[in-house]
Amino acid sequence: MYGDLVLEHFLNPRNVGMLNNPDGVGTVGDPDCGDYLRIYIKVWDDRLVDVKFQVFGCPAAIATGSILTEMAKGKTLDEALKITDKDVAVAIGGLPDNKLHCSNLGASALHEAINNYRSGLKTAG
Repeated sequence: MYGDLVLEHFLNPRNVGMLNNPDGVGTVGDPDCGDYLRIYIKVWDDRLVDVKFQVFGCPAAIATGSILTEMAKGKTLDEALKITDKDVAVAIGGLPDNKLHCSNLGASALHEAINNYRSGLKTAG
């Protein structure tokens, strides 16, 4: 059902957890009814120097959150805003049709975290 890369990121997720005093936070989903993803970012000189995530969801949601953080880390804010749901699904090696919605959490949460940072509003982690 899942490819090798999905299983690798599910079993060994990267960048899991919170950032102390994040520069931006983005949250997508509803923990009461399904997948929920929160992205934390640290920004230096208009570049994402650290990206972490917390997730409540299926193996695909965990894996896509993990790979998204790897995709985004080191990018400028404008580059990171160009990451799409499709980019995440392709980077993870594809997902079964009934799990594609899991890849839709990452880019949205990342974009929200960047917009949160740019708005100058601090959000409690």
